[in-house]
Amino acid sequence: MSRTLKSGLVQMSLPHMGQQASMQDTVEAMIGKHIPFIEEAGKQGVQILCLQEIFSTPYFCPSQDAAWYASAEPVPGPTTERLSEIARRYGMAMVVPIYEKEAPGVLYNTAAVLDADGAYLGKYRKTHIPHTAGFWEKFFFRPGNLGYPVFDTAYARVGIYICYDRHFPEGARALGLNGAEIVYNPSATVKGLSGHLWELEQPAHAVANGYFMGCINRVGVEGPWNLGEFYGRSYFVDPRGKIVSQASEDEDELLIADLDLDLIDEIRSTWQFYRDRRPECYDDLIAP
Repeated sequence: MSRTLKSGLVQMSLPHMGQQASMQDTVEAMIGKHIPFIEEAGKQGVQILCLQEIFSTPYFCPSQDAAWYASAEPVPGPTTERLSEIARRYGMAMVVPIYEKEAPGVLYNTAAVLDADGAYLGKYRKTHIPHTAGFWEKFFFRPGNLGYPVFDTAYARVGIYICYDRHFPEGARALGLNGAEIVYNPSATVKGLSGHLWELEQPAHAVANGYFMGCINRVGVEGPWNLGEFYGRSYFVDPRGKIVSQASEDEDELLIADLDLDLIDEIRSTWQFYRDRRPECYDDLIAP
């Protein structure tokens, strides 16, 4: 019996808020703007839905403003509890990227995983943290310390890589070795920086590891930082490296695709990358 996964991605712009809007109002507006798209995904029968990087806030990392620490929350916590009710209602698993507060001053760029019954399955913490012009992430996030977990949802085995992680093939391979069938990469990246890599690196990960990927980017310009324009173009790519469905460059959008998970076995039976690996030769890869 064939296995087909109906999956969805939501790319979103920041709501138009006045300059005097409070952080709490901005967060609530961002979550509120997502809810109709999440509900629509459920109505359309999406089985696994992924939201964008730190979906409930602006991408505040062009600043080094400690005030944004206050937008972090426990995981699991209020936002996962709020979305778990929707997940349960529609029988839809969800990947929910959140700014996580583990303890005072201990903050992570995290993605929680909810199963189709609303149960919290666990989380991934972004491993590779950039610190370069406009992307001052080390000011806001500790490096992840949970490794590369894979989550057994009701529909597929899910791995997560977050934004800058995608430039590092080692974790992408670890997710495959851990059994991921689809890896989601929620991101925030702007025109002129990474556009030529956006449709290169992640198809390469999909081919090298024989799994699907769901790749998400924000859209629009987020003030007051004006880092640049987030260019959307969220997409699904199959284990052949073929982009099977792609969103627009500048619109809030729910992207849905039907993914044939049986293709994983077919591709891995042709390209025996896991059989032909030589881990005993790779010690230099983990040298300091």
